[in-house]
Amino acid sequence: MKSHFIKTFIVTLLCCIQFNVLGQDVASSDSTIVESLIDADTTKSGKPRKNLRFSILGGPGYTPDYGFLIGMSMLFTFRMDKDDKELKRSVVPIAGAWLSSGGFNLIAKPQLFFNHDRIRYFGQVQYRNNYDNYYGVGFLNNQSMERSDSTTQYFQNSIAIFGSVLFRLKDSDFFVGPSFDYTNRNLSEISAGVASDPTYIEQGGTDAGMNIQNIGIGFEISYDTRDIPANAWRGIYFDITARYYDQWMGSDTKWGFLSAEYRQYKLLPFLGKRKVLAWTGKIRSSYGDVPFTDMSLIGSPFDLRGYYLGQYRDKTSAFAMAEFRSMFNSKSKLISKLGYAVWGGAGMVGPDLFHPGGLLPNFGAGLRVQVQPRMNFRIDLGRDPLSKQNLVYFNMTEAF
Repeated sequence: MKSHFIKTFIVTLLCCIQFNVLGQDVASSDSTIVESLIDADTTKSGKPRKNLRFSILGGPGYTPDYGFLIGMSMLFTFRMDKDDKELKRSVVPIAGAWLSSGGFNLIAKPQLFFNHDRIRYFGQVQYRNNYDNYYGVGFLNNQSMERSDSTTQYFQNSIAIFGSVLFRLKDSDFFVGPSFDYTNRNLSEISAGVASDPTYIEQGGTDAGMNIQNIGIGFEISYDTRDIPANAWRGIYFDITARYYDQWMGSDTKWGFLSAEYRQYKLLPFLGKRKVLAWTGKIRSSYGDVPFTDMSLIGSPFDLRGYYLGQYRDKTSAFAMAEFRSMFNSKSKLISKLGYAVWGGAGMVGPDLFHPGGLLPNFGAGLRVQVQPRMNFRIDLGRDPLSKQNLVYFNMTEAF
């Protein structure tokens, strides 16, 4: 198993490098890369770059939640107004995979900038037709539940569309706007462990499965001074999001959540070019009749990498982490496209912020492959010290 994973890792890395070297004209081969040239609209030879830039990576891969797969990751970047050279480039990462465990998964996470960055749309669209796992609710249940096809597994066919339209407040760095969510999940092939879970039963689940629909509206307020949101080198990001769900909107139950997140990024020029320290903290608290599929979670490619996706869940989750990111500066075009990251952090889940079930420590390291200027493909190896397990992640753009 170990040797098979190593082979898959190497093949995927070679696919990344091959597409990166043969398919792009956007990297500098000079080790004296400076920030002002990173998103230039002309190449070093003076040729204009295309507004739409497209990267694609494909081949065998591996995720901790779905095992081995045949996957494809695509990254589109462009300016909504190609004549506005000050407008941030919109970013649309798309990933799809055929899973060896059965099923298919497709996700897109657009970040779109309009009208001289006076209007933004940040959202996500995800279609899932695959096996998933549910470990119960609460730290102790999550920690003691053995993951298997008879204890935690079920099949999920779902569509989720959510996002926020944000409007800049005058000439400030504050944004505010409406937020929405539409999610429909059909659960089937319920394992004995899930079928006997008290929360699952209380929410109407049976041996045959259940259907969960959420339709919610709310608001989002953010303060954002990041230079490039998809891979910031400097700046601060602070965000508050709230949504409310009710039967009169079409939801099955009445519930809501409030989340607050802080991120900060700082260049470290005394260590060399393209060295960044990033840190973040996030709290998400839900209330009401929250579906177990929508409770606050720890364990994803975007927080404490090393825990299975959704292994730890309750009405409230929180985490904090710091990450050092470094790209190599070399005269070699290939080497200058490579870099690494190391991180450490901790989190919790509980019924509320004042009653954490326990501490979730985390650390790890990863490889970075530049596929477009300031846009990286990442391969991360995260450590869960509680279960003494290592999980591997393949994703476009940084974790936060």
